[in-house]
Amino acid sequence: MNIKESEGEGVRFSKEVEEEEITSRPFVAILILLAGIVALIFSLGASISLGAANVDLKTVWDAVFQYNRDLYTHQIIQELRIPRALAAGFVGAFLAVSGAIMQGLTRNPLASPSIMGLSSGSVFMIVIAFAFFPQTSNIGLMIWSFFGAGMAAGIVFMVGAFSKRGLSPVKLALAGTAVGMMLSSFSTAISIHYNVAQNVSFWYAGGVSGTEWISIKLIFPVAVVGLIIAFVLAPSITLMSLGDEVAKGLGLRTAFVRIVGMLVVLLLTGAAVSVAGTIGFVGLVIPHICRFLVGVDYRWVIPCSAVLGALLLILADIGARMINPPFETPVGVITAMIGVPFFLYLARREGRGL
Repeated sequence: MNIKESEGEGVRFSKEVEEEEITSRPFVAILILLAGIVALIFSLGASISLGAANVDLKTVWDAVFQYNRDLYTHQIIQELRIPRALAAGFVGAFLAVSGAIMQGLTRNPLASPSIMGLSSGSVFMIVIAFAFFPQTSNIGLMIWSFFGAGMAAGIVFMVGAFSKRGLSPVKLALAGTAVGMMLSSFSTAISIHYNVAQNVSFWYAGGVSGTEWISIKLIFPVAVVGLIIAFVLAPSITLMSLGDEVAKGLGLRTAFVRIVGMLVVLLLTGAAVSVAGTIGFVGLVIPHICRFLVGVDYRWVIPCSAVLGALLLILADIGARMINPPFETPVGVITAMIGVPFFLYLARREGRGL
């Protein structure tokens, strides 16, 4: 399939997709999914067993399947460690799938929830909720987070629309970074002025410590709805990654797919930030790794991104506890150590066409 290049750096991304022959590697994808699920199970066990006081896996098993309310260790596992491990898995999957959808829909290899300012927008609205509506419930915070992600996305694309010579991936990333920094500054100023900085410090640092079952119950429906829609959209996203002209020529309603896809991104990102705060680069790195491994068919990229994203954040959370015990390193620091060099590499590669 030959695709004529149009304006903008996004074309380079679609050309790279074309050069990969629009093929998928189902055998590799299935292998990754199976191995990833097995690794997820073991990593969940490790996440539950490791902490301020290590617990052997037999005790973890007993706490899950033969819970004894009178045992303090069982209470710790059930009320603190299991919700934390599950939250890490959900948030990692949400961010990775959001990044994959954004990169496919915008044909922007630098797109991700954190770089495009969506995470900062969610935190900004959570700060607003704490400052002006201090009695907001957990589900209320999640709704504020959704609105914040949508607001940030709108501002980023509005700012980018004024760019001369089209909206290139690097320009879009720069606009997202600028908007994210602006919203973060506003968040800090508001939290200090209204004396809620301590309440929102968790969302600035990013992490899943202290996650309770109520948060898991709230984000589980989001996981079901958002991920199912993402899987259904996957074939259409594959066509969108080739460019609008090709997708329209094949009968795809590109506007509808883009709107639904961005709604899914806002849903998943808002849920992730409401639970874990700002955790960057998961949505940038994982989709690239998945496309490299399984090809550019998003029917495989999205599920592999979900599994590997969940695995990455669970392992990062374990690392956050083990680097400097008994203190915890913010999970966002761990993911940034992986993601920043990767982002600089991509930015330099894409920036050559500016």
